[in-house]
Amino acid sequence: MGNCQAAEAAAVVIMHPGNNKIERIYYSVSARDVMSLNPGHYVGVIVTMQGPNSENGMPVKKLRLLKPEDMLLIGNVYRLVCFEDVLKEFAAKKCVKLGKLLKERGVLVLEKKGRPVGLIKEPDAPSIKVI
Repeated sequence: MGNCQAAEAAAVVIMHPGNNKIERIYYSVSARDVMSLNPGHYVGVIVTMQGPNSENGMPVKKLRLLKPEDMLLIGNVYRLVCFEDVLKEFAAKKCVKLGKLLKERGVLVLEKKGRPVGLIKEPDAPSIKVI
């Protein structure tokens, strides 16, 4: 009799989006190889962080994207992230940064149901060109 649990732990586990397919690779592989087999996707690993952003002292889980030259290690779980989701996340972060910049410069953003309606420039605020 063998120990099947030991065999399961000795694999790189890759979770696919959408269909919740689980792929197991029984050797270390680079993120570039996984991305070439899954075009339009990035490889991410879930990291647990303890810090000021954590609620009630609970650790915060974040998805960190891997570089193509990073190696996927045996025993870890990785997740494929589609290109569109990565773009949406970057756009959301850029929007938050822009909102903070506008608030710091004295330009107010009026909101109606979560969407910006318009910009109002205060008299002493420097002019900002928003493209």
